[in-house]
Amino acid sequence: MASSTLSLSDLVPTSTSSIPNPKTIPATPSSVTTNPTLRSTSEPSTEPQTRKLKSSTQLTRWSRARAIRSGRKLERPVHRTTQTIEMKPPVSMDEGDATLTLPVIGNGREDDVEVAGGKSVYMVSDGTGWTVEHSVNAALGQFEHCLVDRVCPVNTHLFSGIVDMEPLMEIIKQAAKEGALLAYTLADPSMAESAKQACKLWGVSSTDILGPITEAIATHLGVSPSGLPRWAPERTYSLDEEYFQRIEAIEFTIKQDDGALPKNLHQADIILAGVSRTGKTPLSIYLAQKGYKVANVPIVMGVKLPKTLFEVDPEKVFGLTINHVVLQTIRRARAKSLGFGEDVKSNYSEMDNVKEELDFAGRVFAQNPVWPVIEVTGKAIEETAAIVLRLYHDRKNRCSMPRISKRY
Repeated sequence: MASSTLSLSDLVPTSTSSIPNPKTIPATPSSVTTNPTLRSTSEPSTEPQTRKLKSSTQLTRWSRARAIRSGRKLERPVHRTTQTIEMKPPVSMDEGDATLTLPVIGNGREDDVEVAGGKSVYMVSDGTGWTVEHSVNAALGQFEHCLVDRVCPVNTHLFSGIVDMEPLMEIIKQAAKEGALLAYTLADPSMAESAKQACKLWGVSSTDILGPITEAIATHLGVSPSGLPRWAPERTYSLDEEYFQRIEAIEFTIKQDDGALPKNLHQADIILAGVSRTGKTPLSIYLAQKGYKVANVPIVMGVKLPKTLFEVDPEKVFGLTINHVVLQTIRRARAKSLGFGEDVKSNYSEMDNVKEELDFAGRVFAQNPVWPVIEVTGKAIEETAAIVLRLYHDRKNRCSMPRISKRY
């Protein structure tokens, strides 16, 4: 799955188009019945290309994804299809006292549209795009069985900060040309309704991610939503106390990384303990971004653990462990990235030393039975963080859920 962030300059321009004026959008959405006139004809190439499907390792997939996000072009099969597209005179749809004017896509002018090895998903947001991007990625996670080996490749494109009607219509027109799916989070009801109608008119598959949950909450509370994007200037309370708490938590966590300043452990909300390369630092930063002050303490053979680690509330200490084979692989990669060749001998990544360190950490955990021990092998940072936070809040609120064993 490739991911990119596009600007409007990246869209294919259309010579004749009529962009609706935001003032003509109805204030109260209503249903409109329209016949889509989107027609496209594909002309097969005289020399068809056969795309070979090759399985790739996880590291290769991550490298390709990073390359795409950084803007580098990768060599991959490109299927060219010719679509006949023409912008016809605008079609007006009356809605009470207001009129919505949209251009109609039909056949007439020929444009070559390149579809680079997969179907596209356009993500449109009036804010940062965090909500729509994570929602789409969560849904794509259900299709790993075909995404992994490029059996059904998908290219995602994020358009953030879309608060005007003109760029919104340009994006939808391009989605119609490319046959893309449009997912959007638009807080303004008139913008969301216009996107829905334009997609219906031009035959674009679309889904409103924010609208249904907003309507459900509005009905539940009996209060109308503001209709303002989260970072709109009118929302002067965006930098609230919670925001500054997150900043403070991040600063604290950075200062407490890798066992630094053990005298401040009592100030931490969460303390992570584990051997080297069990993901303590990235997990700490992730939790800090959610507003938790996190300290992490490395467990090293021959190095005495700080006294304060055993003086703080044991319910906020969490142990991290990992499979010894996976840990050795991670440490070897780390040593190589630091410039240590295979000829340089080091106990850091030797299997006997790895097992001995894990056994030593296991004995520390056994001596402190209140500390939950989380198995991080094969878990993403988000998964481990979810376990930590569930246990943290269960203990804090004294409403623990039944568990099968101590190790998670």
